[in-house]
Amino acid sequence: MELLDKLNWRYATKAMNGKTVPQEKVDRILEAARLAPTSSGLQPFEIIVVKNQELKEQIKPVAWNQSVVTDASHLLVFAAWDTYTEERINKMFDLTNEIRGFKNEGWENYRKQLLGIYPQRDAEENFQHAARQAYIAFSQAITAAAFEGVDSTPMEGFDADAVDKILGLRKKGLRSCVLLPIGYRDAKEDWLSDLVKVRKSTEDLVTVLD
Repeated sequence: MELLDKLNWRYATKAMNGKTVPQEKVDRILEAARLAPTSSGLQPFEIIVVKNQELKEQIKPVAWNQSVVTDASHLLVFAAWDTYTEERINKMFDLTNEIRGFKNEGWENYRKQLLGIYPQRDAEENFQHAARQAYIAFSQAITAAAFEGVDSTPMEGFDADAVDKILGLRKKGLRSCVLLPIGYRDAKEDWLSDLVKVRKSTEDLVTVLD
């Protein structure tokens, strides 16, 4: 029940007070995102942690001037691969072999299968697929933040091209897809803080097929 209590506590915070989140909490939030499942285990994204206030000030105008960007303790930028390449796929498969200490015929056949599909696809299609994987980690980070008693604000309202330019992401083969400011709520300034959470009923959301 503790996790569900935390998820009921969290909401998309609209105002933060600038207080710094302890590093150990940030580390656990990032670790939760790192442990998220992704398609074929490729983890086709990176998380850029923006602590620098000047950078946050540059991002704010291209994020609809939302105050949480600059008032957050940390701004997490989830940036997906711009496409899948043979090098990127091989790197993750090689890492698996290195960590596990052996090669598996089935696993190597699966590598060949992916190499025969992903690099040949349209780059935009590949980016959209990679972005969906980033969203899985993004959601896990939101949950982890709530568990740590840290507020967060899921944000798609920003100019991705502008953020990419500010952070130099395109040079790294990355494209920003979603932002997550984390920090602590300023309840007095946040119109949403005292409102009841509204969600569909379980009956409207879940269909059970026996």
